[in-house]
Amino acid sequence: MIFLADLPAPSRMGDILMAFLSIVFEGAPYILIGTIFSGVIDAFLPAKLLDRVLPKNKILATLMAGFLGLVFPVCECAVVPVIRRLVQKGLPLSCAVTYMLSAPIMNPIVAISTLTAFKEFQGLSWATAGNATMTIARLSLGYLVAVIVGLIVLRFKPGQVLRASIANKIAQAEAADADDHVHAPAVSFNGKLVHAMRSSMRDFLDTAMYFAIGVVITSAFNTQINQSLLNAVAGNDWLAVPSLMGLAIVLSLCSTSDAFIAAPMTAFSMAAKLAFLVFGPMMDIKLLFMYSSVFQRKVVVSFLIGLFILIGLLSGPWMSLVQHLSIKP
Repeated sequence: MIFLADLPAPSRMGDILMAFLSIVFEGAPYILIGTIFSGVIDAFLPAKLLDRVLPKNKILATLMAGFLGLVFPVCECAVVPVIRRLVQKGLPLSCAVTYMLSAPIMNPIVAISTLTAFKEFQGLSWATAGNATMTIARLSLGYLVAVIVGLIVLRFKPGQVLRASIANKIAQAEAADADDHVHAPAVSFNGKLVHAMRSSMRDFLDTAMYFAIGVVITSAFNTQINQSLLNAVAGNDWLAVPSLMGLAIVLSLCSTSDAFIAAPMTAFSMAAKLAFLVFGPMMDIKLLFMYSSVFQRKVVVSFLIGLFILIGLLSGPWMSLVQHLSIKP
């Protein structure tokens, strides 16, 4: 009891700090995994390997990139440093953007969490609902939106989209590949491992800075804003979808757990929940700052506005289509 008496009284700053630490502890391990993965890619992945594996047709390559999340399942916190390395290793920019947007949704972990949250299956058997409407709608719409954005990015050169430092590294790598007389000296496994760890450290520090800024803003919103205000707009179809998309921005949830937040929102329609589950992993406050480490500021703003409009317009008709195609028992 003496120990409890010495605890500090609740305060606004204390609430913000607790929310900040909870998000950091949840997201930091994924950032660490992503940056280690990016360092391994930088050190061990042969240049242009992915470019040689993917189809030569850029449209087909972009379509295939939407499924890379099934092979490299990473969440939104980890994908930003990974795509930076993949682009520098020769992955076409349209494929990288498609993978960046689709991977946090198009991966087995997110599919299972969505199935579980919406009770679309129990254990190893299908639930009474007899279908996986929300899971199918989420994965399919996430893939469609990512591919649409990737195909749009096809029209632009890396220098028009990426930050100057990253675009310059790509140009230098392409110049080195074009020069037949340039041969990189052989590096031992230990040397590559050291290079991987150094690259991971730089990426982690760079990404964590932007991540922390986003989390501070998110923590303040989560603790200081009355969340019950959302119920006032839940019954309005024109307001429900943009409201939940706006909430997805500020909550900055991980794609592996956001379905458990959306499922209990019984006041909102399935279309609004779908918009929340697709838009959130593609764009939130922490991602706004993390994208800024790779893309030019005007491109990040274009992503924000374009994804908001595209997902907002598609979520309703797409959910209706999936529900119509679902097979009832």
